[in-house]
Amino acid sequence: MQQDKIVVGLDIGTTKICALVGRKNEYGKLEILGMGKATSEGVQRGVVLNIDKTVDAIRRAIRQAEEQSGIDIGVVNVGIAGQHIRSLQHNGSITRPNADSEISQDDVNRLTADMYRLVTPPGSQIIHVMPQDYKVDFEGGVTDPIGMAGVRLEGNFHIITAQSAAINNINKCVTKAGLAIADLILEPLASSVSVLSDEEKEAGVALIDIGGGTTDLAVFKDGVIRHAAVLPFGGNIITQDIRQGCNVTPSQAEQLKVKFGKAIAEEASDYEIVSIPGLPNRPPKEVSLKNLAHIIEARMSEIVELVYAEIYRMGLQDKLSAGIVLTGGGSQLQNLEQLTEYLTGLDTRIGYPNQHLGKGKIEAVKSPMHATGVGLVLAGYQAVTDERLVRPVYGEEEPAAYAYSAPAPVAAPVVPSFTAAPAPAPAPEPEKPKEPKGPSKFGSYLKGMTDKLKGILIDDFDDKQY
Repeated sequence: MQQDKIVVGLDIGTTKICALVGRKNEYGKLEILGMGKATSEGVQRGVVLNIDKTVDAIRRAIRQAEEQSGIDIGVVNVGIAGQHIRSLQHNGSITRPNADSEISQDDVNRLTADMYRLVTPPGSQIIHVMPQDYKVDFEGGVTDPIGMAGVRLEGNFHIITAQSAAINNINKCVTKAGLAIADLILEPLASSVSVLSDEEKEAGVALIDIGGGTTDLAVFKDGVIRHAAVLPFGGNIITQDIRQGCNVTPSQAEQLKVKFGKAIAEEASDYEIVSIPGLPNRPPKEVSLKNLAHIIEARMSEIVELVYAEIYRMGLQDKLSAGIVLTGGGSQLQNLEQLTEYLTGLDTRIGYPNQHLGKGKIEAVKSPMHATGVGLVLAGYQAVTDERLVRPVYGEEEPAAYAYSAPAPVAAPVVPSFTAAPAPAPAPEPEKPKEPKGPSKFGSYLKGMTDKLKGILIDDFDDKQY
C-alpha cells in the first residue's frame, strides 16, 4: 500500500462531518479503508458559521478515520456548498503562433487557465472551470481539439464561483484542524462522480442531492455539466415542520421523519397512530401518521418544484432523457421517487454510490447519505491521476496572475515624458486669452441685447404688479 495512492475526502455538511479514506484496488474499484463521523454544530445550510465547533467536529471525524484505517491523515479533499454558489457561461480564446503545428494539451491548459483570471463580482472567487466545447479556426462542435491544426482556439466554459468568505472559513477550519486542502470541490459535482454513469451524463440527467441544510442540483448533457445550483432547503426544514405541526421535540421529530415518514400522504393509513414519550411528568403524545405524511408531502413538494423551476429556468427540462437521480440523506424518504415523477413527469431513481465501490468491511458507505463523501475520494483520485486538470492554487496562483497582467509600471515612465514636454506650453497659453478680443464686438452686442430684454421684462413685471 503506497501512501501517494490513498485519498481522503472530507464532507463538511450541515448535519454531519464525514471523513473517508480510500484507495483503488487492482480492479479499479474504490476500497474504503476508514470512515469517521461527527455531529456538525457549526455549519448552517452548507456555510461555516462557528469555526471552533467545526474544527472540533473535523478533528473527531479525522481521528476516527485514522484509527479505523491506520493511516495518518494530512491532506484532504474538501466539499463546498451553500446558497452563495453561482454558475455562469463564458467564452474564451487564444491565438497560437504556428498554424502548422498541432494543438497540444498545453494550449488547452493555457486557455483554461485564462478563465481563472476573469473578473468576478466583489467577494466571490472561481472554484471550477469546466469546458463545454471548443472551436478551432471558427469550426465549432469540437469536443477534443488536441491534435488538430489551427491558429485560433476558442472554448465555451461553465464557470462556478463561491463566496471568498465561505472559502476562507473552510480553509481556516481545515488548517486549524492540522490538515491541508488538496482540492476544493463543489459537492453536487462530487456526488455526480459517485452516483451517475457515463451513459446517463451523455443522455442528459439531473442529479438532486438532498442534504440536511441544502439541496444541490447538477444537470449533465452530452457528457458535460450544463448547470449547477444550490438551494437553501433540505431535510432539516422538514424536521422543523414536523416539530411545529406535531408539537414534539426536535429529536422526536427527526425520529418520526426517519422511521415513519412518507412523501405521499395517500400512502399512509388513516388509522395508524404512533405514541411517543411525553415530557417529564406528562402523558405520552399520539401522532397520526396520516398527518405526518401531509406535513412531509407539502414541504417535499415545494423542494422538488423549486428544483424543477431551476431546471426549467435554464431551458433544460426537455433534455433529460435519463430523467432525475435522487441522492443524499433526504432521498431515503419513502415514496419520494413517486412524488418526484408525479411533479416533474421525468423518470426518477435513487442514486447509490456502490457502482464504483469494491468489497470492503464498511457497508455504511453504500448509503445515499455518503454519496458526497465517496465522490470526494473519487474526484481526488482522478485529480491525482489526471495531469490535464487545471485547478487554482488559492493564495499563490491568483496573485501571480494579477502581477503578470498589470502593465502599470510600464506606463508610468511614459507619463513624465509628456509632463516634461509642456514646459514650453506656458508660452502659447497667454496668447489664448488674447483671442476673445476678436469676437468682443459680438460679445458686446449680446450684452446689449441682454440688457434690453432685461429692461423689457422688468417693465412688464412692473405693469403686472400694478
